[in-house]
Amino acid sequence: MNAPLRKIIHCDCDCFYAAVEMRDDPSLRGKPIAVGGRPDQRGVVATCNYEARSYGVRSAMPMSQALQRCPDLIVIRPAMDKYRAASRQILAIYRDYTELVEPLSLDEAYLDVSRAAHFNGSATLIAQDIRARIYETVGITASAGVAPNKFIAKIASDWNKPNGQFVVRPQDVDAFVAALPVDKIFGVGKVTAAKLKHLGAQTCADLRNWSIADLQRHFGKFGGKLYYLSRGVDDRDVNATQERKSVSVEETYVTDLPDIDACRRELGPLLELLEARVKRAGAERAIHKLFVKIRFNDFQRTTAECVGGALDDDQFHRLLETAFLRGNRPVRLLGAGVRVQEDDELQQLGLFTETSESP
Repeated sequence: MNAPLRKIIHCDCDCFYAAVEMRDDPSLRGKPIAVGGRPDQRGVVATCNYEARSYGVRSAMPMSQALQRCPDLIVIRPAMDKYRAASRQILAIYRDYTELVEPLSLDEAYLDVSRAAHFNGSATLIAQDIRARIYETVGITASAGVAPNKFIAKIASDWNKPNGQFVVRPQDVDAFVAALPVDKIFGVGKVTAAKLKHLGAQTCADLRNWSIADLQRHFGKFGGKLYYLSRGVDDRDVNATQERKSVSVEETYVTDLPDIDACRRELGPLLELLEARVKRAGAERAIHKLFVKIRFNDFQRTTAECVGGALDDDQFHRLLETAFLRGNRPVRLLGAGVRVQEDDELQQLGLFTETSESP
């Protein structure tokens, strides 16, 4: 018996935190609002509504910068209990249609409805019904993408935002993906996108001119993913049993930590919090890597990691020194954590690995 054609829905609520706030206080509607931290304490925008976005305000932007762009911006402190309650309602709606639900965040999930009986198996009608029920039950809008795989469904959900949906039928996949800019590919950030464009690849159609060997030569293991995703091929299953990948703590400081000694003093309290969090998660026996993360005062980030099977204060301090010396500048954010339950086999890696990205 042949397996049914895969039908994947990616559902994503529109400006979720802000939408919940506007639902609970209708006087906020039509005004630019942002949910996040206080600007005088280096808060950042967690999310904002579309009125704020029209001024150039974006998620992860420093709140002080958001207020410069939009002086009338209404800043609201996050109310996580309220958002989690809405999230539970939304997940319950998803699970009325299929057990194969993979949450990505409080407001976003993949659904595999390949075998769903609702609406005679029409993924398009299921997505429409889900969105209608979210509006009726939770009082906010959601957008959806429908496609044969996760990669395309996620892109499609952004196509007709807000409060819309977009369907990519199997026969349309090739043309739809070919026209996509390379930075739409899952895993392609600013650095990789710039490298691809420098090499002459602006769209997925351009990438198809490269052999898998050429892509792997330039991008390593990720080159293989570029080869297949640029052709719209994504065999990842919707995983309804999510495993915890890491446990971490971090702190953004009102005043920069000026030097390594200041960072060492702050690392101790963070490690106490990390130990308590690891115990609560029951993750002590699953640890296989330790890491320290730093964001410098120019917003450059770096993470130092090493293999380790248990919390080790001395090792964390060595990681801190390694990470700090990469920038040797005042620090605005310091974090520490452990990697757990990874599926990939451990590879022969050097003691430390580094990532450094722009904000």
